[in-house]
Amino acid sequence: MHSFKNAQPNILVVGDLMIDHYLWGSCERVSPEAPVQVVDITKETTLLGGAGNVINNLITLGAKVDVCSVIGDDANGVELVEMLRAIGVDDKNITLQEGRATSKKSRVIAVSQQVLRYDKESKEDITQRSQKKILEGLQESLAKYEAVILSDYGKGVLTEDLCQKIISLAKSRGVKVLVDPKGSDFTKYSGAYLLTPNKKEAMLATGIDIVDDASLQEALVKLKEECALDISLITLSEDGIATYDAALEKFPTVAKEVFDVTGAGDTVIASIAFALSIGKTLQESMAFANLAAGVVVGKIGSATVSIDEIEEYEASLHKSTSDAHIKSFEDIETIVQRAKESGKRVVFTNGCFDILHVGHVKYLEIAKSFGDILIVGLNSDASVSRLKGPSRPVNIAEDRAYLLAALEAVDFVVPFEEDTPYNLIKMIAPNVLVKGGDYEGKVVVGTEFADELQLVDFVDGKSTTKTIEKIQGSTC
Repeated sequence: MHSFKNAQPNILVVGDLMIDHYLWGSCERVSPEAPVQVVDITKETTLLGGAGNVINNLITLGAKVDVCSVIGDDANGVELVEMLRAIGVDDKNITLQEGRATSKKSRVIAVSQQVLRYDKESKEDITQRSQKKILEGLQESLAKYEAVILSDYGKGVLTEDLCQKIISLAKSRGVKVLVDPKGSDFTKYSGAYLLTPNKKEAMLATGIDIVDDASLQEALVKLKEECALDISLITLSEDGIATYDAALEKFPTVAKEVFDVTGAGDTVIASIAFALSIGKTLQESMAFANLAAGVVVGKIGSATVSIDEIEEYEASLHKSTSDAHIKSFEDIETIVQRAKESGKRVVFTNGCFDILHVGHVKYLEIAKSFGDILIVGLNSDASVSRLKGPSRPVNIAEDRAYLLAALEAVDFVVPFEEDTPYNLIKMIAPNVLVKGGDYEGKVVVGTEFADELQLVDFVDGKSTTKTIEKIQGSTC
């Protein structure tokens, strides 16, 4: 996952922009006027929706993003342009079309559940004049992008003629076109690199009832051939993603909790485009997209995902390499802040962990039981020598950190240079601070920054010192 960090591919998004409007509140009564719930609104938020949610996802992943679209010359259009500018996206290729209504979808959320949605928008195809302006803007700039995403929400921006001209133009410049399709006729996207229909959309477009791997492959092959795709792809909700190049390949999902699938398709196509644009293989890109989707479906409303969130999520699934769990002070500060905002209990402990043994493992397993995330502070080589003597450590810090990070109970390892983790504990301010039972009645560094202190007894007869003595006393 480290190779995804700091990548900044140039990606163009063309499609239907809209505003996602949320009214948040509580519901405790039924209206006397009609058998409907009364929602007391306490908060109101707006987000970029439709193709705008794809843009948001690309930006939070780290991409440089441009956008082409057509919106109405109205108040919602003004608001939408300001929202784009607020996230650093240029609106020079946004065309205003007189008489067109900018899409705005309003959702009423009560107790984390969507109870109502109402829309204001235009759905008819954009004019020939608007299509011409889009193509004129792309003639000179298209070659600078690593990928183009066509985000079709069926609101009239991506006409068949415009899709074909953009795909033809992009292919002539060696640029991949990825499409989130709409409708039942996908031939309007013929020549694209890949499409990202879900299972229901794919069945509608192909006329094939997908019930097993054989019918899934049949649908994928039909899409590939009829739409002249480089790669055929179908998203399978909780079953992940399926692709077909020379053979069927399935990538299982990694979602743990699903609260809201709003915008998950936007995250998938943004993640795939991002990964492919930085040179990742198709297999790597699918795995990355599945992780990204696993994060966003655990959020309420159209959501975005960052590389850090994907990395943390991968770590929580124990699917990442051990070094992905080793963090700097700066990294762990961000992780802790996000964890606390989501209501998770953070546990901290520390030590030298020179020669890892069963006593360490059992101690860490008990420590993890006190919360949701266990962070282990690890003494540097220099601090171990100061504490234990010049013959220690036996194992260097990099090795000790890697072994700790490989343990299921340990979420993150943070090396520190000082003799005590005082500054690290102060920064983390853990919910639970854990130390060994031998600290009973003693002052524990950093206690003032923790909500509570837990002392855990060590396993009798198990220690690094005893292990070293046994090795030194061996005649072998």
